[in-house]
Amino acid sequence: MGKKSAPVGQFGVHGVQSKRDWPCLTEAEIQAVAAQYPDLPPAPTVSWNSMRPFSAAARIDGAGCSERENGAGDFLIKRHHASLRGVAALQEEHAFMRHLHQHGVPVCLPCVTRSGATALALGEWTYEVFPLAAGQDVYRDVMSWQPYKNAGHATAAGRALALLHKASASYPAPGRGERSAAGLRAGRPLTSSLNAIGQPDFLDALQNWVALQPGLMPQLAHRSWLADCAAVLVPLHDRLKPHLATLPTLWGHGDWHGSNLFWQQGQGAHNPAEPQGSVSCVLDFGMADRTSAMFDLAVALERSMVDWLDPAENRRVFYPHMAAFLNGYAQAKPLAPQDCAQLGAFLPLVHVEFALSEVAYFGTLLQDAASAEVAYTEYLLGHARWFATGQGRAVLTWLGTAAQEPQAVGPKQA
Repeated sequence: MGKKSAPVGQFGVHGVQSKRDWPCLTEAEIQAVAAQYPDLPPAPTVSWNSMRPFSAAARIDGAGCSERENGAGDFLIKRHHASLRGVAALQEEHAFMRHLHQHGVPVCLPCVTRSGATALALGEWTYEVFPLAAGQDVYRDVMSWQPYKNAGHATAAGRALALLHKASASYPAPGRGERSAAGLRAGRPLTSSLNAIGQPDFLDALQNWVALQPGLMPQLAHRSWLADCAAVLVPLHDRLKPHLATLPTLWGHGDWHGSNLFWQQGQGAHNPAEPQGSVSCVLDFGMADRTSAMFDLAVALERSMVDWLDPAENRRVFYPHMAAFLNGYAQAKPLAPQDCAQLGAFLPLVHVEFALSEVAYFGTLLQDAASAEVAYTEYLLGHARWFATGQGRAVLTWLGTAAQEPQAVGPKQA
């Protein structure tokens, strides 16, 4: 496996942290996984460990999948805890990826085991293996909630998301997870979903949805969570409710930001002052689910256009990038006035179900009460409350016009 590397931290709730939620993959488990794939070497070498949360991933030097050009190259092994992503959950994601691939979206398809599967269960872990994606990993060390490196990247990312939505429109699979007796989908943990948000009776649906989430109720028992949601979220949901009856649904990516994209090689790849050509590969469908195009577009804006890691009084909104992103999207999939209205209504709410899932993830699975508190107070409620501030209201007002005229750029403070 080669010499041991320095300790690897991870991206945490407040930035880079030294403590990892999930340990890096070990030499023994990498060899055990590699043995299940026909073209992977028996003694691969780790060249890099991912700092991203919720799973562990390592880039491996060695032979790639047999379908790769010349049958050789690097690949990525990704390990999930089975309570978060079992084989069935990964198969949902892989099926969506295959559909996109068949419709011209540049995705990196998973490698296949000796038994013909795309996901592997070993003990309490679930693994997936990918050949290294085409292009450059320009955002490897950039967290979510950080901006694109330049407006050219934002334009390219917006156009790529629109092309994904056009391809996804013909994908017929239902939303993730089983339906409850009341007809509400539980979904999967840590996905971008609108199972409760998409219901007209929001508080009732939210109570039912919360009860279906493993480990969530114990984390909310000491909180006045229903009153908090009524005070903070219901006024925002009232703006969304008129759009729900005619909302067209499709599978979205659920986590669209620069580090989940590989970029076409070119002069501007590492120079923030120069625009970069195009997205060469779309990665990481772990948060994908059946939502809607405008919900998924709102997720993309929430991920990269507001610097949530800054204190509220110093928070930056990246209006030029937001305008470029929307312009790129509209180049491939024009935005109608109804789309723009839906986008503004979704933006303050797209994080809600993911944030609540994080509360259960941190509090119950990881036993990390401090991070669960951040997920509840700063993420679930804090993001929504920000849209009631002057700065947040300005974003929603700007979207109402700029989404239809995306060349417009926001206030000077941005």
